[in-house]
Amino acid sequence: MTVELAELEESLRSAVRGTVAFDAGSRALVTMDASNYRRVPVGVVAPADADDVAAALAVCRAYGQPVVPRGGGTSIAGQASGSGIVLDFTRSMNAVLDVDPEARTARVQPGVVLDDLRAAVAPYGLTFGPDPSTHSRCTLGGMIGNNACGSHSVAWGTTADNVRSLDVLTYRGERVLLHGGLPGEAVPRLREGLRALADGHLALLRTGFPRLPRRISGYALDSLLPERGRDAVRAFAGSEGTLGVLTEATVRLVPAPAARVLVVLGYRDEAAAAEAAHLLLPHGPLTVEGMAADLVGDAAGSLPPGGAWLFVEVGGDDPGHARARAGQLHRAAADGVTGHAVVADPAPQRALWRIREDAAGTATRMPDGSEAWPGWEDCAVPPARLGAYLRDFRALLAAHGLRGAPYGHFGDGCVHVRIDFDLLDQAGIARFRRFSEAAADLVVSHGGSLSGEHGDGQARAEMLPKMYGPEMITLFSDFKELWDPDRGMNPGMLVRPEAIDSNLRFAVLPAPKSRAVDVEFTYPDDAGDFPAAIRRCVGVAKCRTTAAHTGGSSVMCPSFRVTGEERHSTRGRARLLHEMLAGQIVRDGWRSTEVRDALDLCLSCKGCRSDCPVGVDMATYKAEFLHHHYRRRLRPRAHYAMGWLPVWLRVAAPVAGVLNRLGRTRSIAWLMKRLGGLALERELPELPSETFTRWWDSRPTNEGPLPDSRPDSRPGSRPTVVLWPDTFTDHLSPAAGRAAVRVLEAAGLRVTTPPQAVCCGLTWVSTGQLTRAKAVMRRTLDRLAPLLDAGLPLVVLEPSCAAALRADLPELLGPGDPRAARLAAAVRTFAEALEEFAPDWEPPRLDRPVVGQTHCHQHAVLGDAADRRLRERAGLSGELTGGCCGLAGNFGFEAGHFEVSAACAEEALLPAVRAAHPGAAVLADGFSCRTQLAQLGGVRARHLAEVLADGLDADAAQSGHA
Repeated sequence: MTVELAELEESLRSAVRGTVAFDAGSRALVTMDASNYRRVPVGVVAPADADDVAAALAVCRAYGQPVVPRGGGTSIAGQASGSGIVLDFTRSMNAVLDVDPEARTARVQPGVVLDDLRAAVAPYGLTFGPDPSTHSRCTLGGMIGNNACGSHSVAWGTTADNVRSLDVLTYRGERVLLHGGLPGEAVPRLREGLRALADGHLALLRTGFPRLPRRISGYALDSLLPERGRDAVRAFAGSEGTLGVLTEATVRLVPAPAARVLVVLGYRDEAAAAEAAHLLLPHGPLTVEGMAADLVGDAAGSLPPGGAWLFVEVGGDDPGHARARAGQLHRAAADGVTGHAVVADPAPQRALWRIREDAAGTATRMPDGSEAWPGWEDCAVPPARLGAYLRDFRALLAAHGLRGAPYGHFGDGCVHVRIDFDLLDQAGIARFRRFSEAAADLVVSHGGSLSGEHGDGQARAEMLPKMYGPEMITLFSDFKELWDPDRGMNPGMLVRPEAIDSNLRFAVLPAPKSRAVDVEFTYPDDAGDFPAAIRRCVGVAKCRTTAAHTGGSSVMCPSFRVTGEERHSTRGRARLLHEMLAGQIVRDGWRSTEVRDALDLCLSCKGCRSDCPVGVDMATYKAEFLHHHYRRRLRPRAHYAMGWLPVWLRVAAPVAGVLNRLGRTRSIAWLMKRLGGLALERELPELPSETFTRWWDSRPTNEGPLPDSRPDSRPGSRPTVVLWPDTFTDHLSPAAGRAAVRVLEAAGLRVTTPPQAVCCGLTWVSTGQLTRAKAVMRRTLDRLAPLLDAGLPLVVLEPSCAAALRADLPELLGPGDPRAARLAAAVRTFAEALEEFAPDWEPPRLDRPVVGQTHCHQHAVLGDAADRRLRERAGLSGELTGGCCGLAGNFGFEAGHFEVSAACAEEALLPAVRAAHPGAAVLADGFSCRTQLAQLGGVRARHLAEVLADGLDADAAQSGHA
C-alpha cells in the first residue's frame, strides 16, 4: 500500500464511526457485482449513518478518490463495483425507519432489503410494488439507483413510480432534499441549474425519449419538464450512483391483494406468447411474465403443454374473487393457448415462481452445460412489438453463431437473456462487441430502450448514442456535471462510459483447460476446469437470503444467515476464490489466509449445491482448497481429531467404557478437547458398549451375503439389500442400525452387510485430506466388488455418508475408476430402499405429529421425496424444518465454531422443536443433528428407522396381548 493510500485509510478511520477496510479480502469481495465486469476498489466503507456518509465523502474529496454506492451487489450491468471507495450500505444503514399506513408510505435507509420492507408493511395489508427476482437480497438503495422493476410492474410500475422523496448527499457534501419538484433552496446552484437545463431544451426533452413502460436507459430528464411537475425525484431515480449518495428515501406502498391466483398459459412458441402478452393487460393482471422451453428445461414437465408460457397472476378481494378473475382472463386468452393451469394454492405457486426467479442463474448454463453470460440483458420494446422483436433477436443470435434463452416481463415488453458469449479470448470478445452493437441497433429500430430494467452501467452505456443521439448525450453530460462537477460519483457509468469490452472479470483467470490449476476433484459438470467451476457464481446472491425470506425452506447459506457478512456467503467465498486465481489482490494462491479464513465458517452443508441457481458447490471447493492449503504443512489439530475419526473410533471401541468414564471427568475431558482442537463448550459423545457391526456379527439369524442374489432375481426370493455400516451408525448410534434391520426385515427384505469394514471417506473430504480420502474410497471399492458385481443396493442410514457415496466419491475418483459410478448408483436412503424394494409393505400406523430437520446433505444431494411419502403412509404428520442444524459433522465440534454452530440451530431447528406438540416424534436422520438437539436442546431425536421400529414393536405387543 502506498503512503497516500495508508493516509487515506487512516483519515477515513478517524472520520467514520462505521467500518473501514482496506485489506485484500474486503476489497476482493466487492470487485464484482452480478455482471461481466470487475473493478478493483481502493477500500470499502460501511457507514453507520448519514453523518458517516458525509464524513467519508469529505475525506474522499480531499484525496481525490471516487465513490461507488453499493447495496446487495446484484446489479447485472456493472454499476456496483468501482476503482475508488465502495460505500457498503448493507452492514448498518439497513433499517425501515417508519411506516405510515394512512399515507401508505415508508421511510427507509438505502441498505434495507426489499423483503424486509415488505415484511414490515405486511401487517397493514400493504406492500412495495416493484419486486425484482432478487427481492430477498436486493436493497432499496440499489433499486432506486437502477430503477428496478420486477414482475409486478404491469400493475404497480417501476421503482421511480413508487418513490416519494429522497435525501441525497452530493460528492461535495451538499445535502439535497428531493420531494416532488426541483430541489429546495438549500442548494440554489442545483435548483436553478436543473430548471435552466430543462427550459433550454424543451423540444428535445419532449421528443427525444421513446414512449414505452420500461424505458430505463440514460437519465430521465423528461421528468424535469414543467408539464411533468419538474420531478427531480424521478430524474434522480435510475442514475446508478453517478449523481449523489442516497441516505434515506420515502417510498409509496400499495394495498396487497387479499388473494392471488396464478394462471399459467401455454403457447406454441415464444413469439406466440410474446404477441399475446400485451392483449392481457386490459384485464388488470398483476404479472405477465414469459419464458420458453429452452430456459425452463426439465421443469417443463410441471407446466401445461406448450413451447413457451406466460405466468399471469391476478388478485382478488378473496380466493373466490381471484379465481373468478383468473377464469375470465383464461377465457380472454383462449386464442393460441395450447394448455393452461390455474394455481390457487400458495405452495405450488411458490414452486412455479421459483422457476422464473431462478432464471437469472439457471440461464447461465446452456442445455449442453456450456456457459452463458449477461451483457445484453433487459432491453425493452413497446409491448405490442415484442413478438416481432424476439423473432428478429433470435435471427440475430443465429447470424452471430450465438445462443440464448430470452425470458422476462413480456407484459412490459422487457426481455432478459443470457448468451453463450466466449469472453475468455480475444476473438470471442470481439464477437461480443459486434453482437452488442448490432443488438443495440435492433432495439432502437423497434422503438425500444437498451435498458428496460437494472440500468445501463458499463454493459450498455457506450451504446446510448445509438438510442438518443449526440445532442441528448451532451445533455446527459451536462446533467451529470450539475450534480457532480468533480466527477467523483461512480465514474465510467452512463456519462463518459468505459467500453463494454473492458474490465471483463474473466480476463484475469487462467485460460480454460490450462494445467496451471491442478486439482483433485474432477468437476464433471465443468469439464474438470476449476476456474470454470468458480465462474459458476454470477453474483445473483441467492446465498444472501435469510430464513425469514424463504420461510425456512432452503439451507444456503447458514453462516451468512448468522453473521450477515459477505465473506461468509457462498458468493463472497466464490469471489475470494476468483481473486485467488487471478492473483492480483489475493496474491498467495492456495496459501491465501483470506480465503482460508472465509472458508473457516463454511459448514460444508452442501446447501448451495441445490439452492444456488447455478449449482455452486462450496463444500467441494472448500475441500479442494484445504487440500492444497495444508499440503505438506502441519494442519489444525481438529483435522487430525475429526478427519481421522473413523480410525480413532475403531481403536476406541474395545475400551469404550473406560473412555466414557474418562470423558465424564471434567479435567480429562478438557484436556482431550484441547489436544483435539475441539470446542470446549461441547460435550464428548458417549460411546456405545456394543457397536452395530459387533451386534450384527453376533446375531444368530444372519445369513451372510449372497453375491449372486440380485433383488427379485429368483422366483419367490426375498430382495436382498446391503445395509451400509457407516462410522456414525456403527460406533456412535448403533440403535439406528438395529432399528433399520428390524424394519427392513419386517418389510420382507433380506439384509446383509459388507464382508469387510468400509468407509465413504467423508471425514477426510470435509477436512480437505483428499489424498487419504481417495485411498479410503478405493479400498472401499475393492472390498465392495462382489456386492457391486451382484447389483445389490446399498442402504445408507446416515445422510451425510449417503451423499458422500453418491456425489463426493465419484467426483473425486472420476471416470478413471468406473466402479465409483456403479457404487453411487447403488446407494439408497432408508426410505428409498423401502419404496423401491418393498413397494407393497405397509408401515405401522403411528398417527402422531413429527418435528425435526431434513438433513442438509439429504436436501442438497439425495432429496427427501421418498421420506415424505413414507412418513405420510405411517401417519407421521407435519413438516420438518429446512436450514442446517449447525453441527454439520466436524464443523460444530471444532474450536472457534461453537457460537456460529449454536446460532444456526437457533434459526429454525430449536425453535421448531420447542414449539412442537408434546407428543410429537422428534426426527433427525443425521447423527450430527441428533447430537445438536441433545446438547443444545436437551431433546432426544431419533432416526426414522427407530420411530418405525417402535411402531412395529407396539403392533407386535398389541397382537400378543390380543
